[in-house]
Amino acid sequence: MQAEALPTLAPRRGNAGRLERALIALAGGEGRVLDHRERGWASITFAGTRHTVRLAFDTPDAIAGGEVLIAELPDHEFALPGQLVADATVSAVDHALAPSPRLTVTCELLLLEDG
Repeated sequence: MQAEALPTLAPRRGNAGRLERALIALAGGEGRVLDHRERGWASITFAGTRHTVRLAFDTPDAIAGGEVLIAELPDHEFALPGQLVADATVSAVDHALAPSPRLTVTCELLLLEDG
């Protein structure tokens, strides 16, 4: 029995696309984006966006990359033009072994406009 393939989002442009590429790079170039939600955020002194990104890792190498992402995300220094990553956390992890190995990671990030 084969696992049902999860759909992959088409590559995005702009800040959302740069963020997705940065997350995948942090995972060693492994993984694919399943879902990416973005919503505006503002306080009295700052404006930006909150991002919820769900990534899938389906091979042993990809799963190892996903585990690196989990370990390094909270302290990672992102280089996103015009944006500061104010907060980055892993909010959910689902690791399944059957019917085939799969790691799904959900990340929450707050990006602030720089300048």
